[in-house]
Amino acid sequence: MTMLIIADDLSGAADCAIGFASAGLHTVVTLDPLNAGADAQVIAADTDTRRLSPAQAAAHTTAAFNALIKPGQRLYKKIDSTLRGNWAAEVAALQQLAGLAIVAPAFPATGRTLQGGRVYVNGEPLETTDTWKLENFDRPADVDAMLMAAGLRTAQLGVETLRGDREALARHILAVADGGVQALIVDAHTAEDLLRLAQVTAHLEQALFWVGSGGLAREIAKLPDFFQSLPPLAVQTPQGKTPRACVLVLVGSLSAVSGRQCAMLRERGSVDELMVPPGVLREGPCHADWSSWQARVGEALDRADLLLRIGRDQAFDPLEGAHLSTQLAELVAPHFGKVGGLIATGGETARAMLTAVGIGSLQLLAEIEAGVAFGRPISTRHGHCPGVITKAGAFGTDHALYAAWLHMTGAVEPNGLTPHESHIYESKGSSTS
Repeated sequence: MTMLIIADDLSGAADCAIGFASAGLHTVVTLDPLNAGADAQVIAADTDTRRLSPAQAAAHTTAAFNALIKPGQRLYKKIDSTLRGNWAAEVAALQQLAGLAIVAPAFPATGRTLQGGRVYVNGEPLETTDTWKLENFDRPADVDAMLMAAGLRTAQLGVETLRGDREALARHILAVADGGVQALIVDAHTAEDLLRLAQVTAHLEQALFWVGSGGLAREIAKLPDFFQSLPPLAVQTPQGKTPRACVLVLVGSLSAVSGRQCAMLRERGSVDELMVPPGVLREGPCHADWSSWQARVGEALDRADLLLRIGRDQAFDPLEGAHLSTQLAELVAPHFGKVGGLIATGGETARAMLTAVGIGSLQLLAEIEAGVAFGRPISTRHGHCPGVITKAGAFGTDHALYAAWLHMTGAVEPNGLTPHESHIYESKGSSTS
């Protein structure tokens, strides 16, 4: 069995697919679904549709499915665990092609759960979070309502039914499908809930596909004997930066989560920091200070590892994120040959940087922490293949960027713990203080 993952942004594609790579499966993320050209057990395609209209997003998603799907291949539609983007329209488009949508966006490892068809983040309703308010204002975070608005007939499955008798659960899902339901919304509070859902749905004789975040995907990846063996792709996989090459930490996200992660990286890591004014990026090469900023970036990369961020001003508009990320990548591109490792926060930022330097696909190799993925380019325009770590902006622990930097540099925590061990230690300490 092979798996096709369709995501709407690059960091989402990677954080969904990394569970399969961690399970030992040959896993590739592609930025160009129509020209993927990869023979892998798991292909995750980034359609880059988050900022499009719902109709455009649905069309791009359908095109990716038709271009990539193979006989016997299973489909996973990756959606944002905080319901950003055009996910409902994309699910509706795929439902016509792939059958019943099993919708389970919970990602318990990152604090995202689903209860009564509503998303909770660390126990609080999604609507109360800055992530939701930034882009959705007063719109309710209601999975059922969003799918019905996209034209789908829906039903909900609570945790009591999910945790009940397995055969009864399978019969219930089949009955729902026979009754004309097109999308079944599944509550889940724990990873065990998602594993139960994966175990039951993976072997149903019913046309269906999964809709979720990285949470359900990693449980599917754990299923034994679910995937066929394929020969591994030849790719260089050394970890850490090359001699005399720096690590570039590129942060396009302005979320509070990213801010805390940057603060810890500055405090503990050996990095310089530059924050590019948005006005420079809005105008790009036409700005009077563009050349001087480009020179500053190059000089900084000659000296040390660099944390490069997009600043914020009174004119900031969330809708300009893609443009600012593209210009930030153009600022870096002439100096990218100096970069031995790239850590990119924000899917738009990661995609813009990789596109600017001709990297079209990554083979995923390791997970730094939940949803933070490390990989290497399969090929590049200029033959330069640095390690790449991607992470969604409003995602991960405060430790995430620092842990990614430690992984990329091969450094260790001052206390001698590995990044993973240190994170566990700090989490336990903070829970008792």
